[in-house]
Amino acid sequence: MSYRFALAGNPNSGKTTLFNSLTGNNAHVGNWPGVTVERKEGKCKKTSENIMIVDLPGIYSLSPYTPEEIVARDFLTLDRPDAIINIVDATNIERNLYLTTQLLELGIPTIIALNMMDELELRGDKIDIINLEKQLGVPVVPITASKNQGITELLEKALSLELGHDLTHKNALNNSKICDTIQTISDLLTANGYSNTLYNAIKLMEKDEKIKDTLKLSPSLNLAVDKAVAQAEHQTGQEIEMMIADLRYKYITESISKFVQKGRKEGDLTFSDKIDKIVTHRILGLPIFFLIMYLVFQVAVGTIGAWVVDPFSAFLTETLPNVATEFLTWAGASEVTQGLVVGGIITGLGNILSFLPQIILLFLCLSVLEDIGYMSRVAFVMDRLFQYFGLSGKAFVPLLMGYGCSVPAIMATRTLEDEKSRRLAITLMPFMSCSARLPVYAVFAGSFFAAHQGLIVFSLYSLGIIVAMLSCLLLNKTVLKGDAAPFVMELPPYRIPTLKATTLHTWEKAKGYVIKVGTVLLTMSVAIWFLQTFNFSLQMVDDSSKSIFGVIGGAISPIFAWNGFGYIKDTGAVHWQIGAALLTGLIAKEAVVSTLGILYINQGTEELTGALSTALQTHFTPLAAFSVMVFVLLYVPCFAAIATAKKELNSWKWTLFTIAYQCGTAWLISMVVYQAGHFLGIGLA
Repeated sequence: MSYRFALAGNPNSGKTTLFNSLTGNNAHVGNWPGVTVERKEGKCKKTSENIMIVDLPGIYSLSPYTPEEIVARDFLTLDRPDAIINIVDATNIERNLYLTTQLLELGIPTIIALNMMDELELRGDKIDIINLEKQLGVPVVPITASKNQGITELLEKALSLELGHDLTHKNALNNSKICDTIQTISDLLTANGYSNTLYNAIKLMEKDEKIKDTLKLSPSLNLAVDKAVAQAEHQTGQEIEMMIADLRYKYITESISKFVQKGRKEGDLTFSDKIDKIVTHRILGLPIFFLIMYLVFQVAVGTIGAWVVDPFSAFLTETLPNVATEFLTWAGASEVTQGLVVGGIITGLGNILSFLPQIILLFLCLSVLEDIGYMSRVAFVMDRLFQYFGLSGKAFVPLLMGYGCSVPAIMATRTLEDEKSRRLAITLMPFMSCSARLPVYAVFAGSFFAAHQGLIVFSLYSLGIIVAMLSCLLLNKTVLKGDAAPFVMELPPYRIPTLKATTLHTWEKAKGYVIKVGTVLLTMSVAIWFLQTFNFSLQMVDDSSKSIFGVIGGAISPIFAWNGFGYIKDTGAVHWQIGAALLTGLIAKEAVVSTLGILYINQGTEELTGALSTALQTHFTPLAAFSVMVFVLLYVPCFAAIATAKKELNSWKWTLFTIAYQCGTAWLISMVVYQAGHFLGIGLA
């Protein structure tokens, strides 16, 4: 027999941690709300029973406001799993149980997993599990999902629940003033052939339009329901929706809170509270954030990053090509084969992979900050700044995810309540520099600003934030008018990151980078080599400027004449290589580096047979190099991000506007940077 168990609970209550523990998966776990925006499924590996575990996005109630909340509610109410495992954060039990009161009305067998019991004990708090079970009428199992404690007992009880134990679900609205109205509407629904009548009756009383549309009530039944609701409002003198919410909170306060014993006195500050008084300080919060990010880039791209990457890069871009060339020559390989293997594959991929240590360092630093819980504070700190520019601080969470990859970050905008905020966040997303851009910064900053690499990269990331804020202000005054939604977000307690979780996060991101190099970028390296070796008549050319790529790149490059990189420095020749590289960057930003490596290092001229940095210094001034980095920072991330944006925006008009805005902004800011620097005489030689 097979089962399907749903994991449901508030955001950041530990659902995905439990999901990973039950299924053996490595789904991303974040110490902030909104990490899971789609449901995940996996087979439970903790038992011989055939159980499918479904991890749902976090929700605060069954009255959804965001697309991710709708995903969770629709699964629970329409797909109806065999059982619900309701994850409750034991350290914040009163607020988490609001959802529980609604889940128990669904009529689905439910078990409560009281998570984070280790943190509860550290606080000195206690929960009377036995009496809590009696009050709620469902099993309550204390667990610590992050330490794999209590999981076996939870699973055993969930299975016995499914196998037919007699459990009495209690209703938070029992014995209330509207109890009779609920029963009346429930009876009407039952008489008309509807199921799940208790839940549907309550939602109809709350005037939930989505439920009304789903049920498709007949005109007469609709009239009878409206009449019953109106009569209840007249008798109580209150709006029913507000009254139901009050009744739930009252039930939790009066009937359940007495089973929770606090270990600290009223008003005592927790460890997290004390740290928050500093890092979320009204004045100190922002400087602390920028200082931390500066240190992160100093570690990843500055001295430590360069120390790690130099020997690794020398092996990939010098030793390995030389060894491969000698071997192929010894083996009698043709000139074309040597060009493809050494000039195309090894050179192209080697230049990208050489920055893997720096990317791992960046991921490691960001994972530690995330696992500690600092990133949620950043959203809170940024809210004041965001509100000024017309965007909720809640949008900072998906924007922050954009530092990793734009695709999941765009999907994470589902956590925003209103359409205007979602469109705005998606439009601004590419300005949050994704990790794929880091190799481009690293190669240019290392070639032209070796002594200040960390500072240069930090300035780019800061510029991205500034451009995003100014864009926010502009769009709010023009095409996306409206007030920002209020900021409501839970700040989780600070936690010591575990070696396993941090290593896992870093490994998952680094693995994704390596897989991308081995698939998409390998294919692109071969394609780039072909395009710069043959002309449109498919004949090999000695001068790659006459190749397919040379012609296309030459046609594009004049666009960047005002940006300082449309022509090669000191020569006035069309700089077709950078135009072609920026085109391939639309497939994947790392391809900019591999393209430049293939195009420069394989031109056969003696002075360009060394490292890529030598070739770049021949073609760019320092100012033009910085201008290139600014353009790469701001223009559209990649085709995958565009496709995701189209899906989330559900509009070609907004998708095309987003692309045009991002490319136009990139060109304009890059041009301003170059022209201002040229006027001031900075970085021209």
